[in-house]
Amino acid sequence: MFVWMERDWLEEQLGAGRSIEAIARGVGRHPSSVAYWVHKHDLASMHAARHAPRGGIDRDALRELVEGGLSVRAIAGRLGVSPTTVRHWLAKHGLQTSRAQRLRLGGSSPEEPIIACPTHGPTPHVRGSDGYWRCRRCRAAAVMRRRALIRRTLIAEAGGACARCGYSEHPAALQFHHVDPAAKAFTLRNGDTRSLARMRAEAAKCVLLCANCHAQVEAGDADIALRSAVHEHPPR
Repeated sequence: MFVWMERDWLEEQLGAGRSIEAIARGVGRHPSSVAYWVHKHDLASMHAARHAPRGGIDRDALRELVEGGLSVRAIAGRLGVSPTTVRHWLAKHGLQTSRAQRLRLGGSSPEEPIIACPTHGPTPHVRGSDGYWRCRRCRAAAVMRRRALIRRTLIAEAGGACARCGYSEHPAALQFHHVDPAAKAFTLRNGDTRSLARMRAEAAKCVLLCANCHAQVEAGDADIALRSAVHEHPPR
């Protein structure tokens, strides 16, 4: 949980009369992220209550609750009106709950519908193999974290430093050099999406070199005294 979304802090902000939009601007987040935590902590913006007279529901107040992920019945309970009233004002204001969006999209939905993400706000989502929609930006961040973890693992298992000059200051400058080009199945790159097992098998055919030494070795201007085995400690 984000530090600034702790329940006590958020309750204090709402109690001081700050709207969800104002809180979002103060912490540099999307209003839907704040609305998500307001709903998660079972809190309510006083603006939502004030703009919910029986004669109508204010659009901004209703949008806050929609972006917080509330269903029609949950919104009705929060505002003290009937679900029918909520549906009427949702239609009038051109809003839809997340569930309504998913139902509307159904099997013939666009490949990347816009759905509210608790972290990034309204953003394109993609359907996973399990059938659930996932934020494209969240998924991309998860892939990047996985790639970075695999690369750190391979570098550590290869000794963590250039086998020729000992450079180890930054992993971005370290590269895998295939000892036998004929045995090379693929190049070990930063953006690889292959399994850790396949990456380890390929790394076992290589020595770790810094970018400078790698360029010199590839150009034939430098040599490296290879050990009897590529790695003193084979990958686990």
